Amino acid sequence: MSLGAAEGESTAEEIHIPADIEWQMLDKSKFFFLGAALFSGVSAALYPMVVLKTRQQVSQSRVSCVRTGVWIMRYEGIRGLYRGFGTSLTGTIPARALYMAALEVTKSNVGTTATRLGLPEPSAAAVANAAAGVSAAVAAQVVWTPVDVISQRLMAQGGGSGGGGVKYANGVDAFGKILRADGIRGLYRGFGISILTYAPSNAVWWASYSMAQRVVWSGVGCLLCRNGEERVENGGLRPDAKAVMAVQGVSAAMAGGVSALITMPFDTIKTRLQVLDGEDNNGRKGPSFGQTVRNLVREGGWTACYRGLGPRCASMSVSATTMITTYEFLKRLSAKNQEALT
Repeated sequence: MSLGAAEGESTAEEIHIPADIEWQMLDKSKFFFLGAALFSGVSAALYPMVVLKTRQQVSQSRVSCVRTGVWIMRYEGIRGLYRGFGTSLTGTIPARALYMAALEVTKSNVGTTATRLGLPEPSAAAVANAAAGVSAAVAAQVVWTPVDVISQRLMAQGGGSGGGGVKYANGVDAFGKILRADGIRGLYRGFGISILTYAPSNAVWWASYSMAQRVVWSGVGCLLCRNGEERVENGGLRPDAKAVMAVQGVSAAMAGGVSALITMPFDTIKTRLQVLDGEDNNGRKGPSFGQTVRNLVREGGWTACYRGLGPRCASMSVSATTMITTYEFLKRLSAKNQEALT
């Protein structure tokens, strides 16, 4: 689903955007292998922001992101910013594989169906991206929720930031203790709220990303293209790789900020549920969804649901920009017919 037709209507000269790379055009083995390597690197770079967000969300008092970061560095060192990273990385690879497969298959099928039903290309693209975001989020959470439960408990236990009395030596130790205390249900604590958080978040993000690209191209696309513009045979402009990457990055950051703001309360509640459940040494059951909401409101009013918003917005915007440029680069590297992309 190329953006070229839509942008051609809003600029003096048509902008020929490189065509989308569909699922059937990809070399699957290369796609998953390179994807695991690329996204592992991205996850490592962004992980400290996730730790800061989690510490703020489980804290029972309002502490700024800067103070939290300084406290961690002073008492725990750089290692404190990477608590639970090994566990997170182990789960990231299969979760990402499921995510990317569900995303591309759904986007391709829904996009084709929407176009056949007569939807305009921009609307079909937005619908396909939203549906793909939902299916990808649900598929990934099957693997990711247990990993998220373990890694967030490891993140939260450092330095008395919250998380109760049980202490874990590492991810394997946490897995065993949670399983013995609460069974499989303990590892899937917050699965429902995770779906409520990530499914709408992904739907909003992918739909927003699709629409933001069109807005950005219509507004500044021509200016970007003219910096080293390249003409095509039938007229118009073809943006170079830097222009395409810049538009993708800006669009992803915009979509990430919107998605973070909308879904922040769900993410805070989810984190509290996953971290605080099963942590009581006296055998008392962890808080329910309703109790968690009441505790948050009692601690700081409804704004308590937005604790960690700064790190989350920054994390999601930076992550979205990095992820989408990496993802588009990955798809181009994995395309079977490289000549057809030029």
